[in-house]
Amino acid sequence: MADLVKDIRLAVDTGSVVIGTNEVMRAVNDDKAKLVIIAAKGKKQTVADILHTCSVASVKFIKFKEGSLELGTACGKPYSVNTVAVIEAGNSKILEEEYA
Repeated sequence: MADLVKDIRLAVDTGSVVIGTNEVMRAVNDDKAKLVIIAAKGKKQTVADILHTCSVASVKFIKFKEGSLELGTACGKPYSVNTVAVIEAGNSKILEEEYA
């Protein structure tokens, strides 16, 4: 089993990601996003909108088991992050691994 937090950080450091709900939605709608990661404790309507958009666009998504502060920390950011879209994985194997 792979470590999601390490793979997120590696993707942020070596690949291409976008952070934030508006940027993630834009990336999904523009067919740039390959994977979307959503913090567990986000606004229900926002999470539902992102999940619906991902399912319509056939973009894989992962529900991060912790909150937005922890997702921000995983990204190496000193603030809350609700959503992350992976555009290019870089040296990370985040697009290939399965996470429980």
